Amino acid sequence: MEEGALLNNRYQLLERIGTGGMADVFRARDLMLERSVAIKILHETYSDDQSFQDRFKQEARAAANLSHPNIVTVHDFGFDHGQLFIVMEHIPGKDLKTILRQRGRYSVEETIPLIVQACAGIGYAHRAGLVHCDIKPHNMIVTPDGRLKVTDFGIARALSTIMPDERADVVWGSPQYFSPEQAVGEAPSPASDVYSLGVVLYEVLTGALPFTAPSSEELARMHLEENPIPPSEYIPDIPTALEEIVMKVLSKEPAARYRTADQLGRVLLRFGTQRDVPPASALSLTPETASYQKATEAVPSKPRPAISLPEITMPEITMPEVTFPDVEIDWAAVGLGLLALIAVGGLIPFWIYIYFLYNPR
Repeated sequence: MEEGALLNNRYQLLERIGTGGMADVFRARDLMLERSVAIKILHETYSDDQSFQDRFKQEARAAANLSHPNIVTVHDFGFDHGQLFIVMEHIPGKDLKTILRQRGRYSVEETIPLIVQACAGIGYAHRAGLVHCDIKPHNMIVTPDGRLKVTDFGIARALSTIMPDERADVVWGSPQYFSPEQAVGEAPSPASDVYSLGVVLYEVLTGALPFTAPSSEELARMHLEENPIPPSEYIPDIPTALEEIVMKVLSKEPAARYRTADQLGRVLLRFGTQRDVPPASALSLTPETASYQKATEAVPSKPRPAISLPEITMPEITMPEVTFPDVEIDWAAVGLGLLALIAVGGLIPFWIYIYFLYNPR
């Protein structure tokens, strides 16, 4: 398919904005609704198979039902010129992989909100029963204002129907990012997406992949058997808590990871919130200062030199609002209690009379 072509007498292809082993992506114009869209056109190799066409339509329908600010919206899909295509919203921006190639890596402060957005979108899909299967920075679009959107839901899973025994990157995701269970051909789960998110998190933080190898087979073996280099080897000042999160997400066993992207997002959000709280300032006197004070107090006749201590700013402590439940007074119980007191008090003279009656003086 070339620029200028018209799909289904509706979509005018304007320019090619991406290409890969599975599909080409074009910026296009929706002539009916008069808006810009992005169209992914699958290569003829994948469009010829009827079973794949059926599965592709099924996955496209499911993806079209996903409505989330961190997911690229699917508008339409179809078949024309012998090729399948899917129509999506056009996002001004670059994919995360291109950005990483340009800048190397992100700081911790920049990484957390970025990955939290990815977790929000993918977690929403998990709650809807969809597994992405191909999480990688190539499928994450970052807008100029910092909004991240995830794209390509379900396409990798649809491809698995026509090549169930194939482990190529166009079927089960890119070998650099797929999970150990995907490496052996097992069906992906939400925990598989979480592992791939962990690889993306590792790459965004360090600027490097946890595993690199010259072949897909060697990469699969490394995902299955080897532990990644700790991120602190690349960035020594990485917070220990964040490094532990990364290593947990990259666990070989799915049960050892966070089960869904939502769980990972909450953990990262909590980590980012805790980092925003300023640590309490500590005041301590060194032994030298204490000795100096004792020496000057022992010789009062000599003028004592002024000691300039650094200004200490104590953080403002905000006490949480404490509410107490309203206590209602039971006036009926109070009245009965008073009556009982009066009754007991009235018996006192009677018992005094009885006492003197039987114990005369």
